[in-house]
Amino acid sequence: MSIKHTAALLCALAAASVAFAGPVEDSIKTAVETAIGNGSKVEGVTKTPYLGLYEVRIGGEILYTDEKANYLILGEILDAKSRQNITQQRVNQLSGINFAELPLELAIKQVRGTGKRVFATFEDPNCGYCKKLAKELLTMDNVTVYTFLTPVLGPDSVKKSEAIWCSPDRLKAWNDWMTGNVAPASAAASCDMAGFQKAAALGEKYRVRGTPTIFLSTGERIPGYVPVAQLEKRLSAIK
Repeated sequence: MSIKHTAALLCALAAASVAFAGPVEDSIKTAVETAIGNGSKVEGVTKTPYLGLYEVRIGGEILYTDEKANYLILGEILDAKSRQNITQQRVNQLSGINFAELPLELAIKQVRGTGKRVFATFEDPNCGYCKKLAKELLTMDNVTVYTFLTPVLGPDSVKKSEAIWCSPDRLKAWNDWMTGNVAPASAAASCDMAGFQKAAALGEKYRVRGTPTIFLSTGERIPGYVPVAQLEKRLSAIK
């Protein structure tokens, strides 16, 4: 199966992604919710084009089951020929956002060159891979990057994020810390944190489970660090 074929399968799934399309899907929903318990709610059930399996979406994750819901499969499906991770591609597809709804005024804006290629990142100032990404972004041209402070690694991350937010030049404070290890000055007690708190809350809204998380202008989610060469390819594919 080719990469093109894999993409076609994902598109077919997307077209069929009505939450529950019939009695089989409804019965699977009920059976899975009962089996898992803890008040878990199934968000959708879709029949897949492979192995007669049904995709079950729950808590932002995907698991698989048979028509009778006798078995639950926790794991990923890989295309043996193209080596594409079908499950991860599907998760990324389902976890996309409406980019136009992002409150970009709450982000640290960085424009390089023409700035015509746009994407957003959710990052923690103490995240090692975020620092790696920040250094590599300096090599990119013709991009606009919106970075939302997402302190998920503990109290010190919150403290540093607040200090960056309260800096007179947030972009400089961010880049100085992320690329030069120059810590920002402590946040003044008089600093208005309302915007920072709204920005930090976005991570929960968009189910950002780790940093960095990247959102392309199409709304596609890229979870975790990717080398800039790969990011360039993804941006180049956007028409």
